Amino acid sequence: MSSMHNASDASAPSDETFTQPSEEKIQRSLFGELLDWLLIPLLLLWPLSIAFTYVVAKSIANQPFDRALENTATVLAQQVREIDGKISVPLASSARDILHADDTDTVYFQILGPRGELIAGDRDMPAPHAEENPRIGVVQFRDDAVHGTEVRIATIRVDLRKSRALAMGAAEPRIALVQIGETLGKRGHLANEIIKGVVLPQFIILPIALALLWLALSRGLSPLAELQSRIRARRPDDLSPIEAGQVPEEISPLVASLNDLLERLSQSIEVQKRFIADAAHQMKTPLAGLRTQSELALRQTSQEEIQRSLMQLAKSSESATRMVNQLLALARAEHQGPAANPFAPVNLNDLARHVVQDWVQTSFTRNIDLGFEEPEQPLTILGNPVTLRELVSNLVDNALRYTPAKGFVTVRVRSDADQQHILLEVEDNGPGIPPSERAHVFDRFYRVLGNDVEGSGLGLAIVREIAQQHDAEVDVFNNPHCSDPKAPGCLFRVTFPLPKP
Repeated sequence: MSSMHNASDASAPSDETFTQPSEEKIQRSLFGELLDWLLIPLLLLWPLSIAFTYVVAKSIANQPFDRALENTATVLAQQVREIDGKISVPLASSARDILHADDTDTVYFQILGPRGELIAGDRDMPAPHAEENPRIGVVQFRDDAVHGTEVRIATIRVDLRKSRALAMGAAEPRIALVQIGETLGKRGHLANEIIKGVVLPQFIILPIALALLWLALSRGLSPLAELQSRIRARRPDDLSPIEAGQVPEEISPLVASLNDLLERLSQSIEVQKRFIADAAHQMKTPLAGLRTQSELALRQTSQEEIQRSLMQLAKSSESATRMVNQLLALARAEHQGPAANPFAPVNLNDLARHVVQDWVQTSFTRNIDLGFEEPEQPLTILGNPVTLRELVSNLVDNALRYTPAKGFVTVRVRSDADQQHILLEVEDNGPGIPPSERAHVFDRFYRVLGNDVEGSGLGLAIVREIAQQHDAEVDVFNNPHCSDPKAPGCLFRVTFPLPKP
């Protein structure tokens, strides 16, 4: 297998990349929003309420006056007589009193004969509309105008035949028309009085209602202000849950979300503290070795001894550099997820092949046969190619470190028997991992007892963290291709889910 040298997979960020500032959103007050949504409908409905009240008041005012006008029309119709073919209207004193105009309204009346001739009353009263054809003896109302003044007119048709038998006979009826009109002064006055009685109290009630609404909103939002004060009064290091029993039911989901955020923040801080403590602890040994070797080199006078010390210094610095790089890789793997680096389709075949090519030269140096097996068809997963390369590289590095000279390491990409998962396997013929140790090898800084292989104990921890970000599982088994019981080898398998269509 050919190797690739001096290949770089990282690229520097472009200096020409700019982030467009997002438009600043205007911050709205919750109190103001609630007040607007309550006041605007109220102020819009108030004029509608007044208009509706006016219509109802006019209807109420019309009812008693229409009944009075109906009675007047009926009384006047009863006075119409036909004697010897001549129509007369002998008005009694009570009828004259009814037709007398008062200081508020003017009353008009008109009596027309069968041929439309004027019998008595005001000649200028308008005739009924053509579509109006009321039954005989039934009063019908309409709004019209007399001498340019709006009036309410009651109309009734009178049969001049006196005999019921005659009225039921074949002779055509002789119909007289009686109309009584009254101006709308008293009606309007009564309607205005009703409006005043209903609307004027609203001018007193409305400001009181607004004041009570303001007070209710202030009191209803006071738990938010209390919650704000309690949060501001906390110490910076206080990440304990917020007590949810003192807030209204509607705010409880907000408090629960805040508590969930505080819990995740606390866990993140604990991870950072543990990482810093572990890093400080692990860096003590290589730094102490570097200092010891440098002091020893300063005391040496022999050129050979100085050369040996310098070689040891170089070896120790390489180990320290590797540990620092792996600590940084673990920190990136723990704090970067799909939100920071959106997943994209990744050809796992090509990615694994390129990683294997990067380690070919190292395998030659250690006299280890490094191979790669891939399926005929490309297998694609959703993931972050940068962290996936880190995962494969750490698995290959771990296998090469524990495989003896003239051994073999094989990287394999395949799908499972059910075609439901994609498998990445790295196998070797090294000393293997006892079953009792397999649950701990993925812990950071953990080293299997009884081996002298150099390492930081971070490689497999990085593998597990990256696999979890990709919803994958990491397992370790004995290598089924090894027959030596003293060197059962290892098979690391990462199981990736198939991308959803």
